[in-house]
Amino acid sequence: MTPSGFRFPPAAFFGIPLGLLALGLLWRAAERLWLLPAGISEAILAVGALVWALLIVLFAGKWLFASGDARAEFADAIQCCFIGLAPVTTMLTAQALLPYSRTGGLVLALIGTLGAIAFAVYRSGGLWRGERDIGTATAVLYLPTVAASFVSASTLSALGWPEWGQLAFGGGVFSWLALESVLINRLLHGPALPERLRPTLGIQLAPPAVGAVAYLNVSGGHGDVFAMALIGYAILQGLILLRLLPWIMAQPFSPGYWGFSFGVAALPTAVIRLAAEGTSPPAQLLAPFLFAIANIVIGLLAVGSLYLLARGRLLPPPPTQPTAAKV
Repeated sequence: MTPSGFRFPPAAFFGIPLGLLALGLLWRAAERLWLLPAGISEAILAVGALVWALLIVLFAGKWLFASGDARAEFADAIQCCFIGLAPVTTMLTAQALLPYSRTGGLVLALIGTLGAIAFAVYRSGGLWRGERDIGTATAVLYLPTVAASFVSASTLSALGWPEWGQLAFGGGVFSWLALESVLINRLLHGPALPERLRPTLGIQLAPPAVGAVAYLNVSGGHGDVFAMALIGYAILQGLILLRLLPWIMAQPFSPGYWGFSFGVAALPTAVIRLAAEGTSPPAQLLAPFLFAIANIVIGLLAVGSLYLLARGRLLPPPPTQPTAAKV
């Protein structure tokens, strides 16, 4: 905390531009398929990019003016993983910028990709040393490696380098499969997630959904059995989360619920991409329903966050004790 009492937002707030940018990219795909009014996607992407830029400035300011808080966040076994969203949202902002400036998009894409690789390697190296409390094993572990790799794959493909994107896709797939078994084992046999961490379960939807988008990008956009399998698994994850929603929502609304947004937006993006080919009846049937659900969910998240902001309750209370992590 600064001497004036100003509190910087946690890195988890990068989940807000993550969801907004993913929604904007979803609208870009929908506009092409259904000839929707042009400009809606760009307006959403502009808002997402502005929120991203603000959070980047505040994140840098935290290290400059509240370094104790920044170091405590970096040492926290759960909160530190959200730092990986800074380069991920940078890459999504690059995708938003590419139609307007290839140079600007290229610069942001390279910064985001290199930053994501650096953080993923550093964070994973700490995890491999072991001696972690099983209670800290949550879906946020997907963020440094899986989310970063899949978004890198899509971003590199958007730049015209799908072969490099395929390398990133491989990193995402095998990291996801390795972590999935660990996290499901923890959910089945470990202690129940405390209420404050239950919204992080929304991240479970992201790997197969974001992975499906990445796969379509690195494979030339043509659907096959693997693309459909990823979408099918994402739908299954979504249904399980829907069944658990009353349990998850024992935690009052907070920005943590933005953890649902990335997967919720990525799933219809992949389905719309397949529907546009005209060769997948399931995709053509599901696309409008999933598109509507994504807009409703992210719309509710935005309204809820604006309400908390207006009431001065958007920022969480300051942490009392960080959960130490080997980093």
